[in-house]
Amino acid sequence: MSKKIDISKILTLGDLKKSGYQPKSIKDEVRDNLIVSIQKKQNAFEGILGYEDTVIPDVERALLSRHNILFLGLRGQAKTRMARQMVDLLDEYIPTVAGSEVNDDPLQPLSRFAVDLIAEHGDNTPIHWVHKSARYGEKLATPDVSVSDLIGDIDPIKAANLKLSFADEKVIHYGIIPRSNRGIFVINELPDLQARIQVSLFNILQEGDIQIRGFKLRMPLDILFVFTANPEDYTNRGSIVTPLKDRIESQILTHYPKSIETSLAITEQEANILPIQKEKVEVSDLVKRLIEQVSFEARTNEFVDKKSGVSARLTIAAYEAAVSSAERRAIIHNEKQTQIWISDLSGIIPAITGKIELVYEGEQEGPYEVALNLLNKSIRTVFISYFPNPDEIKKKKPVKKSAEGAVQKQPENPYALITKWFDAGNHLDLLLDMKDEDKVVALYKVDGLFGIVKKHFPQANEKQAALLMEFVLHGLSTYSLISKKMIDGKIEFKDLMGSMMNLGSMNFEEEDDTDY
Repeated sequence: MSKKIDISKILTLGDLKKSGYQPKSIKDEVRDNLIVSIQKKQNAFEGILGYEDTVIPDVERALLSRHNILFLGLRGQAKTRMARQMVDLLDEYIPTVAGSEVNDDPLQPLSRFAVDLIAEHGDNTPIHWVHKSARYGEKLATPDVSVSDLIGDIDPIKAANLKLSFADEKVIHYGIIPRSNRGIFVINELPDLQARIQVSLFNILQEGDIQIRGFKLRMPLDILFVFTANPEDYTNRGSIVTPLKDRIESQILTHYPKSIETSLAITEQEANILPIQKEKVEVSDLVKRLIEQVSFEARTNEFVDKKSGVSARLTIAAYEAAVSSAERRAIIHNEKQTQIWISDLSGIIPAITGKIELVYEGEQEGPYEVALNLLNKSIRTVFISYFPNPDEIKKKKPVKKSAEGAVQKQPENPYALITKWFDAGNHLDLLLDMKDEDKVVALYKVDGLFGIVKKHFPQANEKQAALLMEFVLHGLSTYSLISKKMIDGKIEFKDLMGSMMNLGSMNFEEEDDTDY
């Protein structure tokens, strides 16, 4: 409000006139409040991360221009959330004619109800103050949405109760859009709205008025429209009709987080972790990065439909599942505290499979295998940020000689002791529900495993070192230096060549049995 007034003392139209209240359109209201927010260096979209230099400036420019907005982007890109936060740019309260269905401004009434009430009571017309939280309307576009739902229709029951003919304007039942007058109205998934229903929005966007069942009424509605759409919808389910797109002044493209750090902050903010879980389960930065990397891998994976997108909800759900996986193990063994091990990440597979759309080849592979593949790729990608790249070590370089003829020593393979231990016929079984102390004992059995962790992370405590030791095993398996197999509630690590030979002999036996 441009002028501070005590709304508790303004109960009638006469009181409102005396207060000096001046009506203002919602777009001007949002614009003025946004200007104040920018001047005070405040963030009008608190909690929206990763859009500070891209989407938010575009939205602010659109609101300053008093535009209706279309958010265009894949699922899980905070489109609806941004629309809902625009409510914070509204005045705290606005006056309406008491009993009005369409939030009539007492100084500029639109509906027949408000006009007649003011004509009858004059300055004694009662005033109702509406909070900004009640000035938001939202509708999910579905194929069954009708013009009556959005705009309105004749109500035969109202006509019968009031004993009025269908020609009387008082028998109109207003739809959700007129009821959102002087507020923000959002239509989610706009392309899902049938084309003939989209056409009904033309007049509202261009002239700001509505038409109901041929009634000769003009109601210049005062609404800030926000639409959301997924590019996938343009081809798979429907499209936004061209004249409607032309009437939406600003189309703003949203996007997924561009960095792991932004994605980490979003998950940290949105994940619903109970205080008791936080006390019981410790989550390392390594595990957090592995989970975030899964979504980055999925967005470029050949088995995942890129048009559908991979929502930020994947990593949020995966993070919650990982915590619960560790918590469950701690409850089983009556442990007061634990940490998320790499093996606990097998528990996030169900959170991944439900959040990705697969292409044909992915369907053939199977959702579980694709999810497992994404997790392994995540481990492979993150591994080289912590330890030497095994691929570079595997490349054999020619022996170099100095000018004096001396042979220059090549750098040693830091994983040699580990792979030799497995090559000697040793293997390591890590149960998914293993006690922490048992897992630590098992990991220390592998030659060279603690040594490489201590070399690269000398400051790591016992817990951290053990987690990194397990990470090394998983990492080496993704680079095909050792084999990893998940069977019957355990992860089995072996030498790669022995596993391949065993697999070959199994295939041979199967073929042999088939022949006979």
